[in-house]
Amino acid sequence: MAKTALITGVTGMVGSHLLDYLVNNTDWDIVGMCRWRSPLDNIAAHLPQINRRERIRLAYGDLRDSVAVRKVVESANPDYVFHLAAQSFPQTSFDSPLDTLDTNIQGTARLLEALKSVSPSAVIHVCASSEVFGRVTRDELPIVENCSFHPASPYAISKVGTDLIGRFYAEAYQMTVMTTRMFTHTGPRRGDVFAESSFAKQIAMAELDLAEPTIKVGNLDSLRTIADVRDAVRAYYMLVTCSPESGAFYNIGGSYSCSIGELLEFLISLSPLKDEFRIEIDPCRLRPIDADLQIPDIRKFQSKTGWTPQIPFETTMLDLLNYWRSKLRSEGNDLIR
Repeated sequence: MAKTALITGVTGMVGSHLLDYLVNNTDWDIVGMCRWRSPLDNIAAHLPQINRRERIRLAYGDLRDSVAVRKVVESANPDYVFHLAAQSFPQTSFDSPLDTLDTNIQGTARLLEALKSVSPSAVIHVCASSEVFGRVTRDELPIVENCSFHPASPYAISKVGTDLIGRFYAEAYQMTVMTTRMFTHTGPRRGDVFAESSFAKQIAMAELDLAEPTIKVGNLDSLRTIADVRDAVRAYYMLVTCSPESGAFYNIGGSYSCSIGELLEFLISLSPLKDEFRIEIDPCRLRPIDADLQIPDIRKFQSKTGWTPQIPFETTMLDLLNYWRSKLRSEGNDLIR
């Protein structure tokens, strides 16, 4: 009998790529949890299969609604859970801190409480974030799992709660819950509120004469290690299938590090308008506090699973830019965010 996987946040960038991966690499049945109003663009390729009720189905629920979450868990009764749903935008969390804390901390508790009652033997991945480490010093690089938490946004604080709640349920209730701190990961379908995706979108808009060749930016000095989202979801699959260990927590990330400014320079170099762009600092894109040194030590996860990133930085950036070129060609003008 085929196993069943539950993906919360299936319509997001990571959730949709994980859906792609599981459809192509397993025989599992897949239940995707999403809100009734969630756009389906990211999973459009799977809609015929969903309509035929062939391996994939959607279950509507909101992490802020305990009744809805429990109904989703009861209907899925999953063998594997990938908890990816979240208010995931750090900048937005400064404007909506209570929504962020409720969705990410209490929402995770609601999900795990339902799983404790309905599917206590499920193998569960709780997705925290590298943002939990927040402000680190250069002598703490690369960041290891036991580095102190110093969150620098309400989002990061919410992910500290998510991380600790996951480990609590593993220890208190002997559930197979593992948490990950995935460092910067991007690629096609990345939301335009994230720096590199916003840059790619602005470049594509200028190429299509939808905007002036001016790129609005925030902190370009922030240092990041970049992974491809398609490598990330492969890591998540290996997490739950390679001798899963209850209560384990791992840093995961890519192998290419650069500043946000260097990333922007590379994206610009891919454009035929590369000599025309102007860079403009937008105060609205600057965080009150920034987690500006995000370089991971991923040896613990690699030793456990054998995972290594495979997709080069250059491929990731080109695919991201081409995603926005294609999307804007088909849909026309859009907001610059």
